[in-house]
Amino acid sequence: MQMLLDAKLPAKAITVISNNPAAIGLEIARSRHIETHVLDHRAYPSRELFDAALAEKIDARQPDLIALAGFMRILGNSFVSRYQNQLINIHPSLLPAFSGLNTHARALNEGVKIHGCTVHFVTPQLDHGPIIIQAAVPVLPEDTTETLAARVLQQEHLIYPQAVRWFLEDRLMLTNNGIKIREATIEQHVLYSPRLDQ
Repeated sequence: MQMLLDAKLPAKAITVISNNPAAIGLEIARSRHIETHVLDHRAYPSRELFDAALAEKIDARQPDLIALAGFMRILGNSFVSRYQNQLINIHPSLLPAFSGLNTHARALNEGVKIHGCTVHFVTPQLDHGPIIIQAAVPVLPEDTTETLAARVLQQEHLIYPQAVRWFLEDRLMLTNNGIKIREATIEQHVLYSPRLDQ
């Protein structure tokens, strides 16, 4: 979330909503005079009631884009469908590989040589929405889950703001084959797809 705020994206207004009252992101947002709201999921007896309350908060602001950033709850199918093509997420693997949790440990256990992160649209199928951008990093022989996670996180901080910028600039086009980005090209020998400097 902080990287998204630091990127000075062309957003007209920003609201931060958290299900964790102790989330450090709330303090970061408040320090920048950004509107914040807390919906503690533990106060709701069901996932459906929480999702409905969250949707009510979102709908009051009528956003063009909802960017999940450190939001560690699975959202229900009706919620996801309600915000189809407006809801994006970043995942710490090269999807469709290693969806779900513990991605770095699983990558090391499988012996993959390249790992990374993916920004994608959220769909009812967990971690399988249309891919906007990916970044890859090498998996080194001496890597631990911590060192690999740190290397991937550096790339997350680059590609998530880029994906949001493309969305806000209306440069993302959904096609039958996934996402196309207007005026974005792939540079040879660089493990970004598409390039970041467009």
